[in-house]
Amino acid sequence: MRKIIILSAATLILSSCGIYNKYKPVSEVPEGLYGSESVAATDTANFGNLSWREVFTDPYLQNLVDSALLRNTDMQTAHLRVKEAEATLLTSKLSYLPSLFLAPEGAVSSFDRGKATQTYSLPVTASWELDIFGKVTTAKRRAKAAYEQSKEYEQAVKTQLVASVANTYYTLLMLDSQYEIAVATEAAWKESVNATRAMKKAGMVNEAGLAQTEATYFNICTTVLDLKEQINQAENSLALLLAETPHKIQRGKLGNQQLPENFSVGVPLQMLANRPDVRSAEFSLAQAFYTTNAARAAFYPSITLSGSAGWTNSAGSMIVNPGKFLASAVASLTQPLFNKGANIAQLKIAKAQQEEARLSFEQTLLNAGVEVNEALVQYQTAREKADYYNKQVASLQTAAKSTSLLMKHGNTTYLEVLTAQQTLLNAQLSQVANRFTEIQGVITLYQALGGGRM
Repeated sequence: MRKIIILSAATLILSSCGIYNKYKPVSEVPEGLYGSESVAATDTANFGNLSWREVFTDPYLQNLVDSALLRNTDMQTAHLRVKEAEATLLTSKLSYLPSLFLAPEGAVSSFDRGKATQTYSLPVTASWELDIFGKVTTAKRRAKAAYEQSKEYEQAVKTQLVASVANTYYTLLMLDSQYEIAVATEAAWKESVNATRAMKKAGMVNEAGLAQTEATYFNICTTVLDLKEQINQAENSLALLLAETPHKIQRGKLGNQQLPENFSVGVPLQMLANRPDVRSAEFSLAQAFYTTNAARAAFYPSITLSGSAGWTNSAGSMIVNPGKFLASAVASLTQPLFNKGANIAQLKIAKAQQEEARLSFEQTLLNAGVEVNEALVQYQTAREKADYYNKQVASLQTAAKSTSLLMKHGNTTYLEVLTAQQTLLNAQLSQVANRFTEIQGVITLYQALGGGRM
């Protein structure tokens, strides 16, 4: 009874020292994390919970994402890290069990050319460290946190990869659309150059007007070539994400793309359940917590039970045949007394690293809020701009047609025609770029909310 009381008291003391304490997940986040009153705070399934196939419905894009998830080298490396952490966790789980070894031994000896004697032993040895002071438990919990952290890192890589493929794909569609506009404008300007040359022969336009028209045409030709080069670069970037050599990318049209328009981003705690970088940072904090526990446990003794059992014919100076069964058991206790301050230093280091992990986790939370806020503002701004761009392009198309007709009848100057058509081209290119910005806002918001799951 007395031994039980002593053992119970020791357990309570150790618990108060924090050796057996488990890490408690964060249950509170900063108020106003998203920094926007327009963000919906609802407990229903949010945008980040959708699978990437529900968000990106373009079949060409879906095939590209599938290929990237299968072949991308960063994705494969992240998966291997999970395997490594899983192996470490398995080792930690088995640390509770004793170590067993078979150590057979045989010898032949002869003294002064006398008759040779043969001895043998066939023992099984065992060693078992008692987890009274939580050293094994802490190591297992730390390995578990490392394993979970590696899985979240893999998910973070996946989320980033899905977003990168989608961004590059839609960049390609934007460039395609701008290229089509530029090529059509180039053809129209070529006709304008021919018409201006005819008008010059008729005395309706001077040499300066013709030169200005030709210069604008040549400028548009360089724009077409620039866009063609950018398309090639975007295709190469996409091939790189797929871990493939440069090749032509099969794709759809920007005007046919349908993405979600109404978003419910959820409350901050729900976002925590999605974002892999936040979860990864918290598991890193848990690892640091258990590292501190391990540093505390280093001040307490290690108790080890060891023993061996087996058959042997060696009995000291005598040889016994047949052999006899021999067994032994040993208990040992190792209590640190003076280790040149190493244990104290390790505890201080562990506490400092735990504080660093806590600060890193808090910063990750703040970054998450900023990313969601910026993505929402980017999308909402692009949506509002789209209406103005549509009206601007429609007005400029009317203006360009009107000035062209007026010039044919000599009622306006070539400069007004050049200005109207150049302004129309710039507005059309900006309209396409704004559509891409709107799509990019959806992608960024999806990534910021931890999307990317199947």
